[in-house]
Amino acid sequence: MDKQQFQQQVLSAEQMLYRVSKTLLFNDSDCADAVQEAILRAWAALPTLREERYFTTWLVRILINECHRINGKKSRIVSIEAQPDRSEPPGDDNAALYEALCRLPEKIRMTVELHYIEGYPVEDTAKILGVPVGTVKSRLSSGRKQLKSLLEE
Repeated sequence: MDKQQFQQQVLSAEQMLYRVSKTLLFNDSDCADAVQEAILRAWAALPTLREERYFTTWLVRILINECHRINGKKSRIVSIEAQPDRSEPPGDDNAALYEALCRLPEKIRMTVELHYIEGYPVEDTAKILGVPVGTVKSRLSSGRKQLKSLLEE
């Protein structure tokens, strides 16, 4: 993959990367930092990409790792009482759904985001998250039940 192809792939995935990072970080500036750092890390690690058709999946995995790194760094700095700002949905009119999604546990929230919002098949979601396909299916089922309960409140 050359520089031009890399740029095109990144630009086509930019909005999706931001949405995925927003699911884990909530803070806009942290999301921007995570996306930027993930792109830099992907460029540096480009020779390790085995198949170009999995570029987006590979990039999302790098982004998720970067989000976890940022959250880990913040947990060492920020007091336990500090809560992320979850009140602002990422630019759409589904505020109630976004709020309910934010209330899900992180593992379930990330699985729901990748499968239902970003449209990844169950198998690709499993690869991105590094879990078995059965675990993804279980988390999706649990996520649907929890979202239904939260939205009915």
